[in-house]
Amino acid sequence: MSGKFEIYTDAAGKYRFRLEAGNGEIIAAGEAYNSKATAQNGIEPVKKNAPTAPVVDLT
Repeated sequence: MSGKFEIYTDAAGKYRFRLEAGNGEIIAAGEAYNSKATAQNGIEPVKKNAPTAPVVDLT
């Protein structure tokens, strides 16, 4: 199974998203949003930018 985005509510009632890998590991998480629609909008830049994002080694 490939990765998936999940939208959920946190303990404060805010909407959040996370990107889960096919093996169930959480590999990215979004900030807290006031509405489900803004959480969904927050996913779009990740979808657009992640495939071409460079890896920057800061070690």
